[in-house]
Order: sequence, then C-alpha cells, then structure tokens
Amino acid sequence: MRILRLVPAVVLVAAGCGVPVDEQPRDLRGPGLAYGSSAPAPDRFGPAVERLYLVRDGGLVRVVRRVPAARTPQQMLQDLLAGPTSAEHQDGLGSALSTMKIDGMNLSQRRASIEIGRAAEQGTRSDEILAYGQIVCTLTSQSAEVGTVSFTSGGKPLGVPRGDGSLSSDPLTIADYADLIGS
Repeated sequence: MRILRLVPAVVLVAAGCGVPVDEQPRDLRGPGLAYGSSAPAPDRFGPAVERLYLVRDGGLVRVVRRVPAARTPQQMLQDLLAGPTSAEHQDGLGSALSTMKIDGMNLSQRRASIEIGRAAEQGTRSDEILAYGQIVCTLTSQSAEVGTVSFTSGGKPLGVPRGDGSLSSDPLTIADYADLIGS
C-alpha cells in the first residue's frame, strides 16, 4: 500500500524535471560564421582540444586550445579568423588573416571550399602564403571532416600560393605548407 502512495509522488517529481517550454520558437542552429570578425578570440578552457595554426616570425605555429566541446570545421575557421587569444598574443603569436575577407565555406566529400571575397587592397600581400597556410593547416590537421581545402573567388577556382611559393588551384593539404611549420 505504501508503494502505491509513492508512485504518484515519484511521477509528479519526475514530471517537474523536464525541459521547460519556450513561449516563442527559437533557432537551434546557433549563430552563423562571423567571417572577418576583428574581435580577439576569448580565452577558454574545456575538455576538448582544438588545434589552430597562427603566425610567429614568418612561420606557422600550431596552437592547442582547450575548448568546451569538439569544434566543427566552421567553428574552427571562425576561431581562426577571430585571431589569437590575449595569452597567445602575449606569446608573440599573430594572424595573417586580418585583412582577408572570407565569404563562406562549403563542405562536400571531405573537401572544404572556401569562398574568398574581394580583397580590400589590390595586389599581393607578403604574408598571403601564411594566410592560406593558416586556413589549410588548421582545417586539415584535426578535423576528420576535412581532407583537403580549395579556394574560390566569385564561384571560380582561385590559385593560391603554396608553402614553396608556387600557385595552385588544386585541393591543398597541410603537406603543401610543411616547410612553413615551426615549433
């Protein structure tokens, strides 16, 4: 008899532990990529690891960040575009992506296709190799979703500099920038 009296109490307590209902519909997809953001990345700590490639002394340096959860390729690109954290900046790390405009990224069959917007300045920057290297190395070094990276501009293939200075419109990997990676 005592068990029969406890059953309604347990049901009422369990019902109160549900997810609250929102009064209005909300978008669960979260914010889109904030390409070209100039705000520095926040200092974060968490159980997952994110590997980004930043710039120091004319080379690429792999940086390991602790983050709350595994990052998607889109989130990794967004974090890369946000630049170094304050601690990374104090350690002499920077980014060659500060003037690059990225209009989006599409993923298909393990290839990330990055749409590069029209450059603010005409001509080639001296750190352009590092900028493309940061993107390629970051996306292909960690994410099982990305095996190669290609670049487009205006929807057409874009030839970009590889680590040896040669231009390529072929899909690129971290191996194309291996000579630029330091410790």
